[in-house]
Amino acid sequence: MSNSMPLVQALRGHLSLGRISFHTPGHKGLPSPLDGLGDLKRLDLTELPDTDSLYEADGPIAQAMELAAGFFHAKRTLFSSGGCTLCIQAMLYLAAPTGGKVIFGRTLHRSAVNAMALLDITPVWVLPRPDAGSGLPGRIHPNDVEDALLRHPDAKAVYVTSPDYYGTRSDIASLAAVCRRRGVLLLVDNAHGAHFSLLTPDIHPLHLGADACADSAHKTLPVLTGGAWLQLGQRMPAEGALDAMALFGSTSPSYPIMASLDLCRSWMQEKGNAAFSQLQGQVEEVKKRAEGLGIPSPKGPVDPVRLAFNTLAVGVDGRRAAEHLRLYGIEPEMSDKGWVVLLPSPFHEKRHLQRLMDALTALPHGTEQSEAYFAPTLPEAVERPRAAVLGPSQWVDVEQCVGRIAAQAACPCPPGVPLVMPGEKIDQRVQLELIHSGIRRLKVVK
Repeated sequence: MSNSMPLVQALRGHLSLGRISFHTPGHKGLPSPLDGLGDLKRLDLTELPDTDSLYEADGPIAQAMELAAGFFHAKRTLFSSGGCTLCIQAMLYLAAPTGGKVIFGRTLHRSAVNAMALLDITPVWVLPRPDAGSGLPGRIHPNDVEDALLRHPDAKAVYVTSPDYYGTRSDIASLAAVCRRRGVLLLVDNAHGAHFSLLTPDIHPLHLGADACADSAHKTLPVLTGGAWLQLGQRMPAEGALDAMALFGSTSPSYPIMASLDLCRSWMQEKGNAAFSQLQGQVEEVKKRAEGLGIPSPKGPVDPVRLAFNTLAVGVDGRRAAEHLRLYGIEPEMSDKGWVVLLPSPFHEKRHLQRLMDALTALPHGTEQSEAYFAPTLPEAVERPRAAVLGPSQWVDVEQCVGRIAAQAACPCPPGVPLVMPGEKIDQRVQLELIHSGIRRLKVVK
């Protein structure tokens, strides 16, 4: 038997490259408040008389969550060491514990799709309105949500993802007004916006009227990977919220991760606004200089401290641009045909952002062009997601998938909008879109 340690060796190997992290987690492996945790293995404890228990919290964990709720002005703030996925599962359970209809923006994370199947939720889809010519998913429009609610008055909630991976934001305040007018809850997957309360102006979904949101704190803040907050507003049922998390979460939540959430909230209170105010100015300067090089960023409401560059505007495939950045010692968050996305942090130094700017300045322009854009459509839904996901299924080549029912979501990026969801029938147009997106096999219902 080999005595190798492939994962350990891979992690050490990547660190040896010496690249600057412009990806998650938010601490970037740089000096940050997390240093205050010291030797993490000494904090890797369990449920003891003096350390409390997450799902029955009445001691220090409860106190830490109450302090977080006070900071976020939330009815309740709950800790998750199971990432935003656990928050999304619990949020949907609280809104629709017995299933039923929920209005969903078509741009969403697969954890929400899986939660639909587990909870027997029937989705009513609202397509985003694409940004012309950008290839980005676009935003969920309040009028489209209101139309869906008028057609489905029995819907229990509205669920949107904002911001998306590229940092574009939907109009949460207007969506919240629609939901209040129609008497339903607004749930927001705010995975990439946990830092929004530290910005000027404050654009956190909870403060714009959302009834609940899932904050993936580790993505943009000094929190260990897996740390997230479930934020509950005043209209959200909070009784049994921890029980809802316990339905899906591990009975052994990580104490170091929960401790990092507590430490982060303390840092946010003391230094967060100043740190992100400085970062906003730095990122705005990088965007301006990139625009001067012919490399634009998304327009309209966005996360002001995320960098998304349309390198295809200068004829360079985003994936090739990412490789160019790596030559300069920069590791981006993600890249696709048209875009490269980076996550700056308050813990980056000026020299880190300058190296990024040097890399962008040296990016050789090319002649690549965007391919034909397929406007997303809604395939016919013939089964509930639960039946499609949990029932018998098989893998088939896309060439043989017409007429079959999808048992999984197929979501190429860009544009980030699923081409087909579990329970939907695959027609020739969807097949063509799957092929165009490079998807060759798909799980379908038997």
